[in-house]
Amino acid sequence: MTTVIATRRLRDNETRADGTRPEDIKAIMSKHSEHASFLYAHNADFIADLHARYRQDPRSVDPSWAEFFGSLDDAGFAEPPVPSWRPGNGAAARARSGDGFADALLLEAATEPRLTPPTQTGGFSPEELRRAKLDSIRALMLIRSYRVRGHLRARLDPLKLAPIEYHPELDPESWGFRPDDWDRKIFINHVLGLELATLRQIMQILEETYCGHIGVEFMHIQEPDQKAWIQERIEAVQNRTDFTEKGKRAIYEKLAEAETFERFLHMKYVATKRFGVDGGEAIVPALEQVIKRGGQLGVKEIVLGMAHRGRLNVLANVMTKPFAAIFSEFQGQPANPEDVQGSGDVKYHLGTSADRDFDGNVIHLSLTANPSHLEAVNPVVLGKVRAKQAQLGDLDRGEVL
Repeated sequence: MTTVIATRRLRDNETRADGTRPEDIKAIMSKHSEHASFLYAHNADFIADLHARYRQDPRSVDPSWAEFFGSLDDAGFAEPPVPSWRPGNGAAARARSGDGFADALLLEAATEPRLTPPTQTGGFSPEELRRAKLDSIRALMLIRSYRVRGHLRARLDPLKLAPIEYHPELDPESWGFRPDDWDRKIFINHVLGLELATLRQIMQILEETYCGHIGVEFMHIQEPDQKAWIQERIEAVQNRTDFTEKGKRAIYEKLAEAETFERFLHMKYVATKRFGVDGGEAIVPALEQVIKRGGQLGVKEIVLGMAHRGRLNVLANVMTKPFAAIFSEFQGQPANPEDVQGSGDVKYHLGTSADRDFDGNVIHLSLTANPSHLEAVNPVVLGKVRAKQAQLGDLDRGEVL
């Protein structure tokens, strides 16, 4: 189907040696352009779809297309591969979310027009259709920018001393939106849980989800399933949890216990080496929730390994190690002298175990002892968990965490 016409530019009224005039060459090239202008990359999907229909039923396409396909050798007309971002090819979630390869294609569509098959436009003008398409592309790119950069504008300072900096990628005007565009409906294909939304609605959801009091940074994760899981979890509830009154009280009580314990140690053992929790008090109610929820899901044992920072607080308020034993170790009198090796921060090397009862579910907790070489405890914990799973016959790996 490829025709090559080699010419040199002819002067007006100049006739070639074979008698061909300039107007004859123009006519040939015009005819060639009319017959082959549809054969370029942007029409590949459209032509492939027609060809697939033709192969199923030649009468289902226009006679001119049937004649064209009939003149081709099927062996030389390969179907284009299905892109990895298309639904049905293992990445439907990315295509729906406006992420990954789909984003690159949307950005390409914003800068380069594509020829599409004739469809019913519902009375919309080409300019209206073009604006609607660009609105969708720009909105999806804006949403992706918030997923990547939104944490930079999160309100993490409760005293509001640090100013929130301006980031152009989070500004709708950077994506071509103007003040009079904020109330126009935009098709976003169920991203953020909405099929159609105004820019005002989109910005409200994005600000509440990514720029609230909790910053989320996850788009760097290479595992698609993990990234999609986090995205779904935070966007479905706009990154906030509605705790019950009882739940709020339980969280507050645990935070108060952790803070009070740290203050006591700070006043009582001022000159003693101490690795306080120092702002990480939330680990105590967080671990409590993990243990409670784990028991509801069938977990029977939990093995922990952790560094020095905050270890005493976890021992006291999660593992329920007696305060008398902890204070005795501060004074150089360990509860189990045979377990002590070395000096200085020895109390941070010791482990313990306990049984906790949550709503009738008894869970055995074990905090593994570890020396100052902190990372050495990781394989120890993994091996201990695997051994316990073997002892319990836990083939599904769901009873020991």
